[in-house]
Amino acid sequence: MTACLYFHPDGYTTTGRQIMGRHAAGESFLRGFLQGTRGQDLWIQVEEPGHVAEFQAIAAGLGRTEPLHAVDCRRLADLSKPGLVFHPGPGIGAEAFKRSRAGHRSWSLCGITHTICSARVMDSIVALPTAPLHPWDALICTSEAVLASVQTLLAAQQAYLQERLGSTRLPLPQLPVIPLGIHSEDFQSSAADRQAARRNLGAEADDLVVMFIGRLAFHAKAHPLAMYRALEQSAQAAGVRVVLVECGWHANEYIRDSYGQAAAATCPSVTVVGLDGRDPEQRRRAWAGADVFCSLADNIQETFGLTPLEAMAAGLPVVVSDWDGYKDTVRHGIDGFRIPTLMAHAGLGADLAYRHALGIDTYDLYCGYSSSFVAVDVPAATKAFTQLFSSAELRRRMGAEGRQRVRSTFDWTVIFPRYQELWAELNEIRTCSSELPAEAQTWPARLDPFAAFAGYPTGTLGATTRLSLSEPDLKAALQRLDHLLSLDMVAFARPVLPSKTELEAVLRAAGQGPLSAQELFRALPQQRRALVCRALLWLIKLDLLRVVAAAP
Repeated sequence: MTACLYFHPDGYTTTGRQIMGRHAAGESFLRGFLQGTRGQDLWIQVEEPGHVAEFQAIAAGLGRTEPLHAVDCRRLADLSKPGLVFHPGPGIGAEAFKRSRAGHRSWSLCGITHTICSARVMDSIVALPTAPLHPWDALICTSEAVLASVQTLLAAQQAYLQERLGSTRLPLPQLPVIPLGIHSEDFQSSAADRQAARRNLGAEADDLVVMFIGRLAFHAKAHPLAMYRALEQSAQAAGVRVVLVECGWHANEYIRDSYGQAAAATCPSVTVVGLDGRDPEQRRRAWAGADVFCSLADNIQETFGLTPLEAMAAGLPVVVSDWDGYKDTVRHGIDGFRIPTLMAHAGLGADLAYRHALGIDTYDLYCGYSSSFVAVDVPAATKAFTQLFSSAELRRRMGAEGRQRVRSTFDWTVIFPRYQELWAELNEIRTCSSELPAEAQTWPARLDPFAAFAGYPTGTLGATTRLSLSEPDLKAALQRLDHLLSLDMVAFARPVLPSKTELEAVLRAAGQGPLSAQELFRALPQQRRALVCRALLWLIKLDLLRVVAAAP
């Protein structure tokens, strides 16, 4: 089915200097979307006109020439034509309120989780039950671990709503689990590529090259000490020279220097090579030259983890922590090894959450402090590395298994049809539902100001309120209208006023003598009458019309 993408470049590109997992995932998804919907018109929802051209450039680069329909906030009702909007984040509750003016059944909303431990994201998740979301909406969870965390947050919110409001219902969107995908062909390399990459890395033929790719942030990604110590011990046990390639980027000099300090102190026999993970060519060099991939993530900021899949697509055996989405993607003993992790039990971290909530700790510190109490099993990691370093056949077999698994299970050619199936199901539920009328619904926090503040004025303009021209004749009234519209403090309201022609028609009608409000706009088309009726107040405000007799 046709789907509209909420498009902001930040959600779908990796061209910035600070590449996060959501950027890589969004860019990969967009490519999968554009390849998987060939032959269909393209729909995007944008906040800024310039984003349309950016999307067009991306689509053209992938050979898409079909018509493009762009919807902005002034024409949200047009989203009923594609029938579903995909958002590259979890904040669909706010979008559901925006949808309410067009009617809750006008289109479906589908979001997706990335990092879920930030205050903004957790707030958006616990807001889901009180937003106007329905069974024809969905929040995709990228792993079973993420689903469990989302359900934990929602359960806490349900308990609060029950205690506070006596609520017994928890209406929610659907929460399907669909993993992220990759383009597995991107990670293939030739024997010549491998030789060139290893020369560039300074690796000899018998050296074992281990690579980590991703942000180099001990506080918000993966604390490297467990990897450093395990590599040092396994290099000694297997009697091999190990080259560690850290392909990523440091946020600042303090973090960069801390990595060098820790590596020198913890794995002095391991040669550490740094590559800029923001540079596509350096990333390709890392993939081509490696023998083993490692990611011992231990941070609540991680949720799915694309890099193990990319490593498997490159034919590398993987050593990863038994953590979040890695549990769903890496088969222990088949594609590589999942290293056990240990975390403090519930009840021992409330102060960490509270310090962050009060602004005592930044988000980075919150993630870093939390990860300080997550341990990766170093002896198990050492054993895994030692086995891989000691057996080229094991490395080959696990790499082949991983490559086949990615192609059959995690390539976008497999994953994107799951999105389409979900979207078709949501569309079926929405179009067949009789749960709610399709007409406009109330957004409680964004009421019509003339309803929300009805107690402010002396009275209101009614249909039977009688009005007349304030000027002695029609010509003078029309001239003064022209003059007033030339004033900046009057002209600023033009976007919410009827046309000048319609305003002049009202004045002409009023020139025939005192008439009721409804008589002044009766000759206008039905669909324009409400706008013109409201503008009578504007004409009174500017003293072009005057009230002769108020409505009872």
